[in-house]
Amino acid sequence: MGEPTPAARVPLRHSLMLRLLGTSVLLTVCAVVATAWLTVATTTRAIEKEQGQSLADDVSVYDEMITYAIDHRDWSAVTPAVDDLASRTGRRIVLLDPVTRDPVAESAPGPALRDARPSAIVDPLDLDPALAASRQGSSIDSRVVGPYQLGDDQRAGIRKTAEDHRGCLVNRAGLTAEIVELPGGRSTVAILDADADRGRSLVCPEPALLREPFPSEVAPLAELLDRTETCLGPAAASIDLAITPSLEVEVLRTLPGAPTEAAARACVGTSLHDQLRAYVAPPVLLFVTDATATDPGLPTADLSTGNLLRIAGIAGLVLLLTVAVTVGVGMRLVRPLRALAAAARAPVDRQRPVPVTTRDEIGSLATAFNDLARRRDQLERQRRAMVSDVAHELRSPLTNIRAWLEAAQDGLAPADTHTLELLTEEATLLQHVIDDLRDLAAADDGTFAVHPEPTFVGDVLSQVVEANRGTAATVGVTLTGTVHGDPQVVLDAVRLRQLVGNLVGNAVRHTPAGGSVTVECAVRDDWLTIEVVDTGIGIAATDLPKLFDRFWRADASRSRRTGGSGLGLPIARQLARAHGGDITVASEPGRGTHVTVRLPARSPVSSR
Repeated sequence: MGEPTPAARVPLRHSLMLRLLGTSVLLTVCAVVATAWLTVATTTRAIEKEQGQSLADDVSVYDEMITYAIDHRDWSAVTPAVDDLASRTGRRIVLLDPVTRDPVAESAPGPALRDARPSAIVDPLDLDPALAASRQGSSIDSRVVGPYQLGDDQRAGIRKTAEDHRGCLVNRAGLTAEIVELPGGRSTVAILDADADRGRSLVCPEPALLREPFPSEVAPLAELLDRTETCLGPAAASIDLAITPSLEVEVLRTLPGAPTEAAARACVGTSLHDQLRAYVAPPVLLFVTDATATDPGLPTADLSTGNLLRIAGIAGLVLLLTVAVTVGVGMRLVRPLRALAAAARAPVDRQRPVPVTTRDEIGSLATAFNDLARRRDQLERQRRAMVSDVAHELRSPLTNIRAWLEAAQDGLAPADTHTLELLTEEATLLQHVIDDLRDLAAADDGTFAVHPEPTFVGDVLSQVVEANRGTAATVGVTLTGTVHGDPQVVLDAVRLRQLVGNLVGNAVRHTPAGGSVTVECAVRDDWLTIEVVDTGIGIAATDLPKLFDRFWRADASRSRRTGGSGLGLPIARQLARAHGGDITVASEPGRGTHVTVRLPARSPVSSR
C-alpha cells in the first residue's frame, strides 16, 4: 500500500479564515461608511450654509478691520465700526488681544472665546493670504506707507512728470499707457501693450523724478538701511534701496561681501515691517461667529423628521445587507459540510466520493475525506487478499501433513524415517510462514524490535554467503561475497543476517543455472551500503512498485516451494527501516536485479 498523501496547504487567497475576515471587514466598512455618510448628510447643509455666508462675511469684516488698522494706530475707537459690521452681516464680531486674550471690542455678549480658534489675525503688516487674495504680492498691505507719504506739492510735481512721460509714450512711441498713483502719493506710468518692445519704450526714457527718492523719503530710507544692519551686518552697505510700489531691493553684486538677493529682500522686508509698525494698529485676533450659536465652531446636526426617517432607512438597509450576506456565506459553508456528514453516515459499501466544490479548508477536508475513503477501500482489498493468501499458504503444508498422516494411519504409507522427514519438512515450512507473518504483524503494530550492538558486518555477510552457497551450487549459480575494509557498525546482527539472507535467497531462486549472485558491502559517507546483484530473469518496470507487497510473486505460477511465500522482501524492508535505513531495487528483464540496502553507520568505523 502506498504512503498517504500529506494534506495540501490551502493557499491564503482561498483560505476560509481569510474569507470570513473579509466578510467581517466588508460588513464593518459598510456600517462605517453608512454612519459616516449619515453624519455628513445631516451636518453638511448646516456647515455649507454657515461656511458659505461665513466666508463672505469673514472677507468683508477682515477687509474693513485691515482698513481701520491702516488708518489708526490703536483700537480704542473701533467699537462703533464693529457694531456696524455686526448689524450689516448678522454675525457676532469679537476682537481679542493676541497675548492676553482679553476683549478689545465685542459686538454682542456670548460664549467666551479665550480657547477658541480665531477666524483671522488682523495685521496690515502680515496679511492673511486666504482672506487678502487681491493683495498676495506682499505680506504688507500696499496702503501702509508710513513715513514715505508724499506731500501735496510733491504729488503734483511727480504727477505732472508722469503725465508728460505718458504723452511721449502715446504720441511718439505709439504705445498705450496709463498713469497709476500709488498709495504713498507717487505716480508711475504703466505700459499696457503686451507686445511692446524695448526699442520703442527707449524713445521716451523714464524721467529720473519717477525713479529717484524725494528729499522727504531720504531720511526714512536711511533709517531703513540702518535697520538692515541688524540682520545683514556690515553687508548692509552693499545694497541700494529703490522706491517701487513694494519698496523692493536692488543688490549691488559688484561690491565685495554683498549678500544674496534673497537674503537682502528678507532682511529689508523684516526691517520695513518694524519701521512701519508704529504707523498702524497692533495685531488683534478676529472672531466672526453665528450670533445665535451657544458653542462657536461646532455645527449643529439637523435632526428633523425627514432626517430621522433617512437615518432609520439607512440603518435598516445596512441591517438587511448584513443578514443577507451572513445567510449567503453561512449557506455556502454549511452545504459542503452537510454533504460530508451524509457521506460519513452512509454504509461503508455505499459510500461515494464527496464532490469538492471549494478550494478552501472545507474543500481540503472533502479532499482528505475522499483520500481516506480511497485508502480504506485499498486496505480492505489488501486485507481480503492477505486473508486469502494466508489461507492458501497454510493450506498446502497442512494438507500434505494430513494426507501423510491419514495414509500412515490407513496403512497405505509406512511410518518410517522417510515419512517423518517429509512431515518435518512440511511443519518447518508452516512454521516459517507463521514466523514471517508474526514479524510483519509486529512491524505493523510498531513493536518490531531490534537490539543493536557493535557488529563486524563482514562476519555476518560471510555467514549468509556460506549458508546459501550449497543451495546456489545445487542450482548451478555462483555466489560470491566482498567486504571492503572491515566495518564495525552498531546494529542487530541477527536481524541483519535475516535481512541479507532473504535478499540472497530470493536472488538465488530467480537466477538460472550458469548465472551469478554477488554480495558487496562498504561504508560510504556514514552509511553502510550492502548490494546484492544477480544476473537472473529481472523484473519488469510495471512490477517494481509491487515488489514489496505481501504475498506478491513475479511469477504467479510458482509454488510455495519454488517461488517462496512472497513475504521475504516485505520483511527485509521492515528490517531495514527498523534500523533507520531502506531498500531500493533496480532491475531490467533478462539482465538481472540490483538491490541496495542503506543503513546508518551509528558508530565510527574501526578495524580489527
